[in-house]
Amino acid sequence: MTQPTALLEHADRAIAAARALAEGAARHLAQISSPGGKLSVDALDVHQIAAYDLAYIFAELGAAEETVRDSRAKGTELETRLAALFLAEALHSIRGRVQARPAEFGVTADPLATQEVQAYLTTNLAPERYAEIGNLLRELPGGADPAHDSDHQAIADTFRKFAREQVAPLAEKIHRHDLLVPKEIVDGLAELGCFGLSIPETYGGFQSDTDPDNMGMVIVTEELSRGSLAAAGSLITRPEILAKALLKGGTEEQKQTWLPKLATAEAMNAVAVTEPDFGSDVAGIVVTATKTDGGWHLNGVKTWCTFAGYADILMVLARTDPDPKKKHKGLSLFIAEKPRFEGHAFEHTQEGGGKVQGRAIPTIGYRGMHSYEVVFESYFVPDANLIGGEAGLGKGFYLQMEGFAGGRLQTAARALGVMQAALEDGLRYAKDRKVFGKPIYDYPLTQWKLARMAAALHAVRRATYRSAKLVEEGKGAVDCALVKLYACRTAEWVTREAMQIHGGMGYAEEFAVSRYFVDARVLSIFEGAEEVLALRVVARSVVEEAGGGAAAA
Repeated sequence: MTQPTALLEHADRAIAAARALAEGAARHLAQISSPGGKLSVDALDVHQIAAYDLAYIFAELGAAEETVRDSRAKGTELETRLAALFLAEALHSIRGRVQARPAEFGVTADPLATQEVQAYLTTNLAPERYAEIGNLLRELPGGADPAHDSDHQAIADTFRKFAREQVAPLAEKIHRHDLLVPKEIVDGLAELGCFGLSIPETYGGFQSDTDPDNMGMVIVTEELSRGSLAAAGSLITRPEILAKALLKGGTEEQKQTWLPKLATAEAMNAVAVTEPDFGSDVAGIVVTATKTDGGWHLNGVKTWCTFAGYADILMVLARTDPDPKKKHKGLSLFIAEKPRFEGHAFEHTQEGGGKVQGRAIPTIGYRGMHSYEVVFESYFVPDANLIGGEAGLGKGFYLQMEGFAGGRLQTAARALGVMQAALEDGLRYAKDRKVFGKPIYDYPLTQWKLARMAAALHAVRRATYRSAKLVEEGKGAVDCALVKLYACRTAEWVTREAMQIHGGMGYAEEFAVSRYFVDARVLSIFEGAEEVLALRVVARSVVEEAGGGAAAA
């Protein structure tokens, strides 16, 4: 068996060559998308396919760099082998993406076409490398399960136990019968402090006022999502988004009023941003907030408002300036209060006649929280619930984006939990299921699948943890977008492979792996649809930086 450290020989030079290729491609794309010397969004949109590929190139390369760096610092034998394999597969993928579009990426020479890089690929993509990883995974039911420092390990152990004992036994019933998340799960998580993880201690949460810790939120989300994405792993997403918006732009009175209630789950919230005709194109939304005595009247339709029925408050992005030229600068953010409702529909009429009603949208997965279409008819919101007060007028888009940046990191953590559950089930089934006289685990193709799944999961985990650290330092907005983009697509593939390993039984609802697959499918859609995230956030940022930092017009 090859020594694991030897597998990383030439890794640094291979990474440097891939980085040079990626940055060269970004510079050329910046050049051809900058008429008059300034990057143009419209010009970049002409090259959308190349820009989309570029976003994935940087996401994959970043994950590879981090997992190699981490494995060298403290990696186990399995982690080192997974890092070496993931880098090799990433190099192969990156090279293919660039070579497919030589004109748009300006490829005249291939820095990956060196003897050293080829030797690295030949070594690490050899069939025996997958078999070696397969042999190690055979004895590890959780794969390369993460090791944390003592404080974070205690958090992981606590929420893993809760997910295993309280969430997992109910997950299939909730999914198959499209039930609401049971009160005992919500109450149990509230008792464990789950909803206050991103809220500072000053406001009744568990986040240190002086030493923020995003890793705690990531770990909790990951562990709960192993039990169920919808029934537990996503419960803190909406409090995370609203809390970040309040902390960024809320008045002190609003922070004192709402953050303690969010931290204890006294107030559960939903997010009402998307509209039937406006999803990622938030600047075009048409739901209005019209000034009236003492407050505002909301009118219009929002959609995909997850948990809106059970929620006590809705974070609503609405147009307060009717001038269409204002676009995103005419939007403000409100907290609309309502009673809690269970079931798949709700309606509430205020004393003054204002009304809000909603109906749950049937979905193939991600069941338990219900996603609603919500209609506002002259629904009254007091002045006190305009986030930021008068100073918040026209700032809603920016405050909402502050919340969504944290939501993207949390979504990457949700993807990790689903992938972990899928890998565990795939490993278990492969060892139990016999075909042609022996377990399917013993076949090279199965080991190839499992090794690749484990490598991808490990790399995404390392990249997610790094992004959490960057956020703690006040950085990492683009990194969160990168890791969300890559984690969600990877989760679709990992759960698909786990389902395939199960064969026909993977298609049966009685096996949880079918739920992982349909749940994972939603991850690339919410908190920034994959295409818009790739084009408008990641590629735009990468190309702007490559072109000298001039903002796109």
